[in-house]
Amino acid sequence: MKHYGKIAVFAALIALSGCQSGSEKSAATAPVDPEMDMCGASQYQQYVGKPLSAIESLRFDRTVRAIPYNSAVTMDFNLNRINFMGDKQNVISRVYCG
Repeated sequence: MKHYGKIAVFAALIALSGCQSGSEKSAATAPVDPEMDMCGASQYQQYVGKPLSAIESLRFDRTVRAIPYNSAVTMDFNLNRINFMGDKQNVISRVYCG
């Protein structure tokens, strides 16, 4: 019985090691599709994790929309508009075009 237990533990360790990723890719290093980044949202990814109020002092050449958590917004899709999505704590959780 001891022999089977050791084999089972070893097999479980091997299986779990397959779930480990070799390197993490951040949004900043990921390749950007120019067609989906027409608004230039990739330039503002460093604001993810900062409060929504952090963008108030910025000047934009494009239309910008700050979206607080659980707020109503229009569903029109505008690839030239930058959206800053906020979470429950009013922290920017996503920056995207649309």
